Amino acid sequence: MATATEGSFKHGDASFYAKTWTPEGSIKAKLVFVHGFSEHINRYNDFFPLLAARGIQVFSWDQRGWGRTVTKPSERGLTGPTPLVIGDVAAFVRDKLAAGAGGEGPPPPLFVMGHSMGGGEVLTMAGDSQYAELVDQVRGWIVECPLVGFTKGEEPSSIKVFAGRLVGRLLPRQQMKHVVPPEHLSRDPAIVESVRNDPLCHNTGTLEGLASLLDRTTLLSSGQVRLGRQVRSLLLAHGTADQVSSFDAAKQFMERQSGVEDKTCKSYDGAYHQLHADHCKDEFSTDLVDWILARCDGNGAQGEEPSPPPGSKL
Repeated sequence: MATATEGSFKHGDASFYAKTWTPEGSIKAKLVFVHGFSEHINRYNDFFPLLAARGIQVFSWDQRGWGRTVTKPSERGLTGPTPLVIGDVAAFVRDKLAAGAGGEGPPPPLFVMGHSMGGGEVLTMAGDSQYAELVDQVRGWIVECPLVGFTKGEEPSSIKVFAGRLVGRLLPRQQMKHVVPPEHLSRDPAIVESVRNDPLCHNTGTLEGLASLLDRTTLLSSGQVRLGRQVRSLLLAHGTADQVSSFDAAKQFMERQSGVEDKTCKSYDGAYHQLHADHCKDEFSTDLVDWILARCDGNGAQGEEPSPPPGSKL
């Protein structure tokens, strides 16, 4: 069981809708979660309680341009450039680290997780030297089907990208629809229908925001992002039938990260893009919790013997 609490998070002059899922018993670990493109944190109301039931407190927020952080139509997809996007993530992580300091005994270890676009943001921040001190305070990093590269046939055409960038310099806030087919997200028909009917999944970006997303993806897929030893542990979870994010590109990214000693790749055969809402969701949630608790270093584990980490070490 878990208690869900709504709140807000402020960074600079922006205010974000935020939510926390807290275990009824002891807190063994804390998890900051970064959502993906055209979604919001209340899409995870069934998933996060599964983590909280095993002692993991989850913190998340609707990013700029998404969910309940949007207060008017002109703000849909208005994420801003990459430095602003990553700065928001870093500020949220700092806030949750600070909230756990100063109590009796060591605070529960904090982990950071990102899905899809959020996974790309998490990896971008973890590889940015200006955040090295902050990254060093995070116990582990988890990416669920991260947008490191597009699946074959889903790559935007070079002409479309060039035209978008050209217009984007003049009209950065110009909105543009980018529809990810709901049937590509999950094999569960109920999930597909709920995404299709969710007014907060608005499939709207801005030329500046979409260009920044493409730039981050290019940096990740080209090998220009290298994680240092301050990244203590890294878990990649990916569906083999993902039609949105490339599993091969994500694996290649992991293989290049020689600076990370503890890295694990877990694949889910036949699974689509949203592992947390696909037919493998129970297996995925169990694997995720086991991986986290195995890295709690006895910190907040309350004497529970952690299960072996899932998947294969790279």
